Amino acid sequence: MGEKLSINPITRIEGHLGVKVEIESNRIVDAQSSGEMFRGFEVILKGRDPLDAQQITQRICGVCPVSHGVASSLAQEQAYSVNPPSNGRLLRNLILASNYIQSHILHFYQLAAVDFIDIKAITLYQGNDPLLNGLKSWAEQQISSTTAFPLAPFLPRYPGQYLESAELNILAIKHYLEALDMRRQAHKACALFAGKMPHAATLIPGGVTERVTVSKIVAFQEILKQLRIFIDNAYLPDALEVVKGFPDYFEIGKGPGNFLAYGVFPESDDGAKLLFPSGVVMDGKAGPFDADKITEDVQYSRYSSPSNLPPGQGQTVPDHAKPNAYSWLKAPRYEGKVMEVGPLARLLVAYHRDQGGAIKSQVDAALSILGKTPADLNSTSGRHVARALECKIVADRCAEWIAEVSPDGAAFKDFTIPQQASGVGLTEAPRGALGHWLKIEEKKIGSYQCVVPTTWNCSPRDDKGNLGAVEQALIGVPVQDSKNPIEAVRVVRSFDPCIACAVH
Repeated sequence: MGEKLSINPITRIEGHLGVKVEIESNRIVDAQSSGEMFRGFEVILKGRDPLDAQQITQRICGVCPVSHGVASSLAQEQAYSVNPPSNGRLLRNLILASNYIQSHILHFYQLAAVDFIDIKAITLYQGNDPLLNGLKSWAEQQISSTTAFPLAPFLPRYPGQYLESAELNILAIKHYLEALDMRRQAHKACALFAGKMPHAATLIPGGVTERVTVSKIVAFQEILKQLRIFIDNAYLPDALEVVKGFPDYFEIGKGPGNFLAYGVFPESDDGAKLLFPSGVVMDGKAGPFDADKITEDVQYSRYSSPSNLPPGQGQTVPDHAKPNAYSWLKAPRYEGKVMEVGPLARLLVAYHRDQGGAIKSQVDAALSILGKTPADLNSTSGRHVARALECKIVADRCAEWIAEVSPDGAAFKDFTIPQQASGVGLTEAPRGALGHWLKIEEKKIGSYQCVVPTTWNCSPRDDKGNLGAVEQALIGVPVQDSKNPIEAVRVVRSFDPCIACAVH
C-alpha cells in the first residue's frame, strides 16, 4: 500500500477541486479528481422562459460566461429555426474570441506560470523600469518583514525547481504584471459588443442586439492591436521559453490520448465552415464528430439519476450520500471512451483536418523551435504550447473578422418561440467542448442539460472504472516530496480546470 495524499483544494484554478493520489516509489499510481460542490443550474432552469437561458447559464462561470451564452443561443436557434445574419455571426465571434484571449492570458501568467517562474528573482533586478523597481522594493520589504505575508499573492506555494535564468524570470515577472492590463483590455474589447463583461448582455438567439458603429469598430481594432503585440512579443515567447526550460514536462502529464472538439468560430453564415473544425482524434487518427455518441456515467458521481444517458435525456438528481461516489461531476464519454477537450484537443483536431494548412503551419513552426512532434503535445507542456498558439491564431483572425463587420448592418433576426421544440448548442469554451441540450414544452423549458469542458477533463471514473482525463494524466507523475507535490499540481493546472462550470 502506497502513501495516500490529498491536495484539497487545488489553488490557482476556478472553483473547488480536490485531488487524492496514491504514491509508490515517488510516483503516482492512483488518482481521484473530485468536484466539491453542487449548484443545480439545470434544476433552476426548468419551467422558465427559454429566453432566460442564455442569461442564467452565463452565471455558471465568471471567467467564460460568453461560451455559455453562445451555447444557449445556438440551442435555442436550432429550436426556433433561425440563424444570425453575417453581422451577428461576426460580432458573436469577436465577443467569444475576446473572452478566449483574456482567459488564456490569465491562465498562463496568473494561474500556471507561477509554478515555473522564480518570483524572488525580482530582487536581482538592476534596470530602470518603474514597474519592476516598484515590485522589487515591495518584495524586499515583504521579505524583511516579520509580520507581512511573504510576497503574497505569489507565495506561499510548493517549493520546486524554477527557471534558472534570472533574466528570463525577471522578463516573465514583467509580463505577469502587464498581463493584468492585457486581460482588462480584452474584457474592454469584449464589452464593446457584449454590452458588459462578465455576463454579456447582448447575446440572444438570432444574433447580437448591439448596434454596430464605426467608432466601436475602430475602438476594437485599437485594443486588438495592443493584444496582438503582447501575444506575439510576450505570451507566446514566454510559453515557449518555459516549456524549453522544463523538458521533462513533455513526458509528464499525458492524458488518455483521445481528443474531442465540437468546433468553434463559424466562418460562414450557415455554420458549415469553422475556424477550428469539429472532430475527434483517436490513436493519432482524425475522424468526424457525432453528438449522438455522447453519454454520461454517474456510478461514482453524487447523483441518483440513471447512468449512461445521452445528454438530451439527462437527469440531475443530487444524492450527496451516495455510496462510493466521490465527485459532483458526471463522467461524460464518447463511444464509451475517455476524451480530453480544450485548446490541445482543438489544435490537434485542426492539425489533422486543416485543409488549408494555416493552423498546421503555425503548429509545425512551434514544434520545429522545440524539436518536438505532434505526439509530444499530449503532455503538461503541450497544453501550455497549444493554448498560447491558439491565442495567437484567434487574435490574428479577429483582425479579419472586425474588417468584415458592416457598420449599421443588421446583427439580429427575429424569431417565434414554438410550443414544443428541442435544440442542441455545441461550441467551444476556452477550456474545451461545451454543449447545451434544451427541450421546450408549452413554450417553457422542459429540461436543460449542460456538458462542460471540465466535466470531460476532471470527471471521476465511469461505470467501467476508467479514470477521467486528469486522473489518467496524474498516473506515473513523479513526486519527489509528498509534502510539496508541485509536480502533481503542475499537471492539473495545465488543463486549466474550471470547477464552477463542471459542477453547474
